[in-house]
Amino acid sequence: MISSPDRDVAPAPVGTRTRAHERALAWLREWLGDLTAPRTGVVPIARGTLWRVLGIWAVGRVVNLALLGGFFLLSRLFQWGFGPEGLPATTFLRFLSDWDGARYGRISQIGYSSPLPMDAAGNVLPNDWAFMPVYPWLERIVSEALSLPWQTAGVILSVAASAGATLVLFVLLRSVTTPRSAWWAIVLFTFGPLSFVFVLAYAESLFLLLIFTALLLARRRRYAWIAPVGVVAAFTRPGALALALGLGILFLVRWFRRGGDPFPPRQIAGLVASGLATAAAGLSWTYIADFVTKTPHAYIMTETAWWIPLVGEGSFVPLTPWFRFFGTYLGIVGLLLVLAVMAGFAWWVSSRPVRALGVETVAFVASYGLYLFAVFLPQQSTFRLMLPMSPLLADERLGSTRRRRRWTLGGALFLQAVAVLLLWTIGYP
Repeated sequence: MISSPDRDVAPAPVGTRTRAHERALAWLREWLGDLTAPRTGVVPIARGTLWRVLGIWAVGRVVNLALLGGFFLLSRLFQWGFGPEGLPATTFLRFLSDWDGARYGRISQIGYSSPLPMDAAGNVLPNDWAFMPVYPWLERIVSEALSLPWQTAGVILSVAASAGATLVLFVLLRSVTTPRSAWWAIVLFTFGPLSFVFVLAYAESLFLLLIFTALLLARRRRYAWIAPVGVVAAFTRPGALALALGLGILFLVRWFRRGGDPFPPRQIAGLVASGLATAAAGLSWTYIADFVTKTPHAYIMTETAWWIPLVGEGSFVPLTPWFRFFGTYLGIVGLLLVLAVMAGFAWWVSSRPVRALGVETVAFVASYGLYLFAVFLPQQSTFRLMLPMSPLLADERLGSTRRRRRWTLGGALFLQAVAVLLLWTIGYP
C-alpha cells in the first residue's frame, strides 16, 4: 500500500522555520555590518609613502621590460612566429605593440570600418569593432602632439596610466585596510603574472586607472564625480557595466542601512545618476556599432567571432559561455568544474578578510566576476580581463607571514615569465 504524501512528509514545525529565518537575517546583518563597519588598522598615509609606491612601480616596469626584452631576443634568435600573422618580430617596439595593440594603432590612424568583414559563409570575422575608441584616440593625440609613432605613443600611455593606477589603488586600499596589506597588494599588483601588459600598447592600464578612481570616489562618497569617470571607462574597455551594477548594489546597501548611516538626498542623486550614466554608456557601443555598420548585433557578432575556432558557431546567450566552453571540451566534468569555480569565487568574495575591504570594493568585484562569467568565453585573455579585480590582492591572508610573502612574490615573478612566453611571445594573449 502506497502512503499519501501528506502522511509521509510532515511539514516543518513553525518554530524551526522561524529559527532558520532568524539565523539567515542574523547572518545578513553580520555580513552587511562587516562591509560597512569602520575599518580597523587604517592609519593616515605617511609623508613619502607615495614616492615609495612609485619606486616599486618603477622597479616593476623594469622587470616587465627585462622579461619582454629577453623573450624578444630569444624569438629573434630562434625565428619564432609572433603576432596574428605568425611572422618573426622585427623590432622591440613592434614586439610591445602587436596583437590587440596593432588594432588600437589601426583605429588611431584610420578609425573603424563601416561594413563588417565577413567570410564566404556570411559569418562576421574578428574586427576592430571589438575595441573601444578612447585609447586609440589618446594614442593619436599623443602621437601627433609629440611627433612620435603610434606604437611609441601607445607604450607611453600604458606606462603612464599604470603609474596612476598603482597610486590610486594604493590610496583606495589604505582607506580600508592596514598599511601592510595595502603595501603587499601593491607589490603583487606590480609584479603579478599579467603585469607585463602595463608596458604594452594596450588599454588595460588606462581602464584600471579609471575603475580604481571610480572606486576611490565611491569610497569617499563623491558619487556624482563617478559619472564622467564611468562614461570614459565604458568607451575604454568592456566592463563598465560591472561598475554600474556595483554602484547599484552600493545604493541598496546604503539605502537599507540609512537608519544608522545617513544617506542624504545629494548622495542618493549622485549615486543614481552615476550608476545610470555608466550603464547607459556601457550599453551604447552596441547601438553605435549597429548604426555605423548598418548590421544588427554587429558588436555581439564581432565579439563572438573569436569564439568560433574554440566552440563553433552558435548564438550568444548570457550566463552560458563558461558552461559552453568547458562542456565542449570536458563534458559533465567541465560543467561541474564551472560550478566549483563559481562556488569558490563566491566563497572568497564573501569571506571575512575580503568583506573587510568595504562594500564599495566587494560590490564591484562581485559584479565584475558575474560580468566575466555572463558574457565572456574563458580563454587566454581571461587572465588579463581579471586585472580589475586586483583590490582582492589586499586580502590579508596573502601576506600574513614572511614565508607566505616570499612564496607569493616568487610565484608571481615565475608566473610572469611563463605568461610572457605563453601569452605573448609564442601564444595568443
